[in-house]
Amino acid sequence: MGDWKTTDGLPRRRRHRALSPLREHLRDTFWFAPTAALFLVFVVWSAATAADDAILTALRDSGDEDAVGDLLGIAEDAKTVVTTISAAMMTFIGVVFSISLVAVQMAAGQFSPRVVRIFVRSRITKATFAVFLATFVQSLLVLTSYDSQRDPALVASIPLVQSVLTLILVGLSVVLFVMYVNSTLRLMRVAHVVDLITREALRVVASMPLDGSAGEPVGTSTSTGPGPGSSSDLGPETALIAHHGRAGVLRDVDIARLVRMARQSGVVLRLVPRIGDFVVPGTPVFAVHGGPATKGLRALSFQVSVGAERTFHQDLGFGLRQLSDIALRALSPAVNDPTTAVQAVDRIVQFLSSVAQRPLGALLHRDRRGTVRLVQPVPGWTELVDLAFTEIRGCAVSSPQVTRRLLAGLDDLLGAVAEDRREPLVRHRTLLTQAVERTVPEAANRAFALHPDRQGIG
Repeated sequence: MGDWKTTDGLPRRRRHRALSPLREHLRDTFWFAPTAALFLVFVVWSAATAADDAILTALRDSGDEDAVGDLLGIAEDAKTVVTTISAAMMTFIGVVFSISLVAVQMAAGQFSPRVVRIFVRSRITKATFAVFLATFVQSLLVLTSYDSQRDPALVASIPLVQSVLTLILVGLSVVLFVMYVNSTLRLMRVAHVVDLITREALRVVASMPLDGSAGEPVGTSTSTGPGPGSSSDLGPETALIAHHGRAGVLRDVDIARLVRMARQSGVVLRLVPRIGDFVVPGTPVFAVHGGPATKGLRALSFQVSVGAERTFHQDLGFGLRQLSDIALRALSPAVNDPTTAVQAVDRIVQFLSSVAQRPLGALLHRDRRGTVRLVQPVPGWTELVDLAFTEIRGCAVSSPQVTRRLLAGLDDLLGAVAEDRREPLVRHRTLLTQAVERTVPEAANRAFALHPDRQGIG
């Protein structure tokens, strides 16, 4: 991508948002948006009720009983529409989202079960469901505001503003329904799905904390390994903090708070598992370097989030895992869709190109004074290349379309990376060539399958 350095060649300074993990966790849920919409509709309904009462009071204070009667007639006419809305909206919600569940099931079977989270995180899906529920609840609340009195002098409530608000919500529901259908149809197309996955993965790359955290302008982060940031450079390991929560996948950590806690205790923290690893109670999640494990550091295990499945938030390899799964599903004998596999390989090459020049292995998060406070392991270049190509290479031997695209992608990456990162690419290219030579007996077919082509066959 090339946008991670400033004009002087140094990594850009970034700020980590303290609420970033919470925001990402809420995006992975489906209940938050509808619940917030239901709460909001009660607030709006209360304001509309107050407005209706103010209008009625103002008209009576002015002695304009004819205007009150006219408003009462309009409200009675609107009541028929509101009643119809309240009766039909919940049925409409059930039908629409039953169809959606079928679409999600089909997409999971066609692509990968891990793409279901795209539907869960879809903003338009959540907005549609939230507005539908809000419209239904609003219509019920409006019906409770109608007065049984028909005499303008005795009527206590004329829900005119409330009725208008309900009609506005109906109009918004129709617009969102059209947008929702369009979005759902797009999510059933493989090109759009792999594009969404790639954009999410590239967003993780762009947000890699190359220069510290804790919401403060700080220094830089670099890769580890034999160079700076390896365990020997962090000082002696003085303590291990074990995981005490439930077993599950390490989804993310609160980087800002961890850096702050390490700075206050005067130590360096090293995250032992990688984001995406499965952790069980009793296994170490943090190593403390350069100082004792103070009482405040005993709460470190509460700064990690463990769940049932991986998320994109801080997981550098999760995008590649999904793209590889889609390609493998497409190459299976039951599906036999090499064109889909080629589309997945296109995005795999795009992702690897975006990280080809980045420091990998681990990230060093520094405090405001530039002192390393947190070391976060991330996959290295060789691990990412192996994740991207190993399984696909093994299944693509019998598909010349995919082997041609793999060779073209490997050649493109070989021309884009530094010399020290060429070895895994050369290894996969050699292994692919050897596998095709062993599997394809005819020389002409073998030569065709080993000819690099960015479109596969076309």
